[in-house]
Amino acid sequence: MQSIKTIYKIGPGPSSSHTFGPMMASKYINEQYPEATNFKITLFGSLALTGKGHLTDKIILKTLGTSKCEIIFDMKTPVEHPNTMIIEVFDKDTKIAEHTFVSIGGGKIEIDGKKGNVDPEIYPHTKMDDIQVYCNERHLRLDQYIDEVEDSDFDSYMNQIFKQMLKTVNTGLKKTGVLPGSLKIDRVAHALHQSAQSCNDIQDKNSLLLSSYAYAANEQNASGGIVVTAPTMGSCGVLPSLVYHFYHDQNYPKKTIIQGLKVAGLIGNLIQTNATISGAKAGCQAEVGAACSMGAAFVAYCQLQNNEQIECAAEIGLEHHLGLTCDPVGGYVMIPCIERNAVAAQRSVDAARLAKYLRNVKKNRVSFDMVVQTMNLTGKKLPIELKESALGGLAVVVPCLLYTSPSPRDRQKS
Repeated sequence: MQSIKTIYKIGPGPSSSHTFGPMMASKYINEQYPEATNFKITLFGSLALTGKGHLTDKIILKTLGTSKCEIIFDMKTPVEHPNTMIIEVFDKDTKIAEHTFVSIGGGKIEIDGKKGNVDPEIYPHTKMDDIQVYCNERHLRLDQYIDEVEDSDFDSYMNQIFKQMLKTVNTGLKKTGVLPGSLKIDRVAHALHQSAQSCNDIQDKNSLLLSSYAYAANEQNASGGIVVTAPTMGSCGVLPSLVYHFYHDQNYPKKTIIQGLKVAGLIGNLIQTNATISGAKAGCQAEVGAACSMGAAFVAYCQLQNNEQIECAAEIGLEHHLGLTCDPVGGYVMIPCIERNAVAAQRSVDAARLAKYLRNVKKNRVSFDMVVQTMNLTGKKLPIELKESALGGLAVVVPCLLYTSPSPRDRQKS
């Protein structure tokens, strides 16, 4: 299992698989072929179906050069992975190279069937059950286990992640207006935050504050702002909202929060290793479900729960998102994504609270590893229409009259 750094990355929204991944593929081409004069990029599967709403074409044009690119949206050719793209490289009229890229989630890419910029496998375990046994034998907390494995600059890296999460939320709270795109969605984070300030009921106030932070992060993501994958950009509001709330409102120490982020990252890493964090592969259970699981582990750690309670919290967070579909209206990371992150942040707190007391009265029958396996199997059973294709669910029920999906022959030249 690779470093937790692979779970947390800083970059532009709105999608780790549809924006960040294609950006990394384009950067690879720039580095390998500085002599290239023009490019032909063909997007397949989910990249073709929702690429416009996810700004896939814009990030490619920005990275490779708007005067050099021809982009084709191919929605008919079947591909093994839904996030596949081919980049043909030309020197004037002569094709000098062709590469197939797969955006596998979380900003990671595979190049011609091989993982790009492969990070070393540093963790000795790939299952929570094995990690628990190891920690029990050595009397380690989960965060101590992580610190035992990660390298010397890990704390510095996590400090950057912590700062960016706070910055993303803070920036989003200050902005008003309408999000880009044909849906014409109003930003509401600022208004929600103001409503929270006038709340007399402390429970309502904390709930609204947490929601406003999730909205703030996801509205930044939807507008192409800088966010942190946690574990993806479509689910980038859950953990940052909890971090912001626990740091600014609940006054938890920075050290505790960063250690909690490490534990949350371990949960995301296990999900990524044993299943997927890609909505195009397994629906939103793999994105917001995974983020809720990570958030629940974060809350449980910060509240000084033991390793078994933390696992139980993470298990509850993911279990009750099983089967969650990814059906972005108009192909934008807005409906239901933004509100869904706010709801999942609330559920993270609930899952940690329930786990704290459940483990005192009974042994958990369903392990975290079991739920991850179930999520993976469930994702394989979901139809393509409900896996980030904008062909089913809310995407075909909610009116989006101004949005027109690119046709199979749609080409963009700039």
